[in-house]
Order: sequence, then structure tokens, then C-alpha cells
Amino acid sequence: MHLLIFLITYPFIRIISIIPFSGIYFLSDSLSFLLHRIFKYRLKLVRCNLKLVFPEKSINEIKDIEKEFYKHFADITIESIKAFGMSENQMKSRCNYENIELLKKIQNKKEKKNIIIICGHYSNFEWLLSIGYNLKGNGYGIFTPMTNKYFNKLFKKIRAKHKAYLVSRYKVKDFMSNLNPKKHYFFGFAADQSPRKVNKSYFNYFLGHKVPIFTGAERFSKDYDLSVVFADITRTKRGHYKTKFIEIIDDKNTNYSITDQFLRLLESQIYRDPTQYFWTHNRFKHLRNN
Repeated sequence: MHLLIFLITYPFIRIISIIPFSGIYFLSDSLSFLLHRIFKYRLKLVRCNLKLVFPEKSINEIKDIEKEFYKHFADITIESIKAFGMSENQMKSRCNYENIELLKKIQNKKEKKNIIIICGHYSNFEWLLSIGYNLKGNGYGIFTPMTNKYFNKLFKKIRAKHKAYLVSRYKVKDFMSNLNPKKHYFFGFAADQSPRKVNKSYFNYFLGHKVPIFTGAERFSKDYDLSVVFADITRTKRGHYKTKFIEIIDDKNTNYSITDQFLRLLESQIYRDPTQYFWTHNRFKHLRNN
């Protein structure tokens, strides 16, 4: 069944990957309409999340954010596929890294030369993996493998085309334990997902509500002596993104210092432009009473 679904879907993926950008945004507009108005994809969850985070906003304001979010969500979906057909020059022209010198400076250190680049599911975090064109060594995204092994293999291939590789979250400990000290590594963590072991989780406030917080990036940074940098990504215009990097320095006297700094930086992004955050995630499913 998985192979059949892949064989039916793959031609559409290949076509999208070679269509000019002007064409893919026509597709994106159509997809946005279908997801939002026809299929109402996770619409109740999206609206519930927005009301929870922005209780002061009117229902019309919530609906305006919701509408723009679905446009963004469709864009990111199509752009992720489009990456399959993009050249290095195309990717570089659409992803501007404002202060890439910060990461290069870290890579030149004797200690903590390897980096965790931490972000949320905000703006085009998928294209962030193309940062490998600008740095020494290889970039690795930590991911949960898809149940369909054929799609899993395809999306690993798409990312590898742009000097980014994927490591299963089930194998990341083994991978990090065997890093070659003569090489450079940088790891991408989208660290705003809910942790699996909720009862043993660290709870803190995120967007005004107390929820369990994923602390994997912080734990790995300490266990394997990795620097941590936040990627502040934002859309400058359709199909174009800029990223500013902010180094997160651990406060040894405070528990979860790195994680807490990340949360505040991500909140700042979301409040600045809530339409670019992935409200389809059930981020508040383990909400605790305040």
C-alpha cells in the first residue's frame, strides 16, 4: 500500500519541483483554499490555539491570522517539495543569512566548534537546512522517520541535494557519540514540539500557558559540548527568507537556561508575526492549569 501511494504521488512531486516559482504559488493559493475552506484541515485546532494565545483579539482578528496562516502553511508545503528541483544558486538567492560570520567564528574555536542550530516550526525552517552551502562540514536535521519508507527515502534525498542530511531521533545519541573530531558538524533542532514522556517533563510557560517543554537540544549541547545558536527566520517576501543568528549562552547557575532562552526568542518571533507559526501542531494538548 505504501508503495502504491508513493507511485501515485511521486509524479506530482516531480512536476512541482520543476515548475517555475510563479507557477508554484498559483498551486499554493489553490492548496491554501482547499485546506482552509474545503477540507478545513485541523481548522478547529488552529482556531482553538489562536484563541488560547491571543484571548484579547476579536474573532475577526483571529480569522484574519488564521487565513494568512493557511496561505503560509501552503507555501511552506509547496516550497519543501520545490527544493527537489532548486539549484544551489536559487537556494542561495532566496535564503539570506544576515550574520553567518557568527557561526563561522564558532566553527573556528578549539572547543565547542560544533553547533546546534535551534528554531521553532516558524517561517521556512525547512530551507534552513541549506545553510550547509555557507559553512564547513555537513548539516544534520534531527527528524522522526516517516511510516512510509519510500517518502522517507525521497525527502532524505531532497535534503541531501542541498548539503543537509537527516538523522533519526532514535539514532541521534549513537551518531553524536561517534563524531569525527577532525570534522565539523552542525545540527538542526525544531525544538518546540511536545515531549513524549510528559510525566517526567520540564514544565514552563510558553505563549502564556504552562506546558511540558522539549529539552533535547539543551541535553545534547551539554552531553556533547556543542554551541547553541537560535535561528530567527522570517519571510521578507513570498519565497524569500532572512535569518539572523543569536548565540545562546548557558547560565550554569540556572536549570534549563538554554531552553528558557529559546522559548523567549521563539515567543518574540510569534508575537511579531503569528501567521508564520505552525498552529496546526497540538502544542497545548498537555496544558496545565495556570
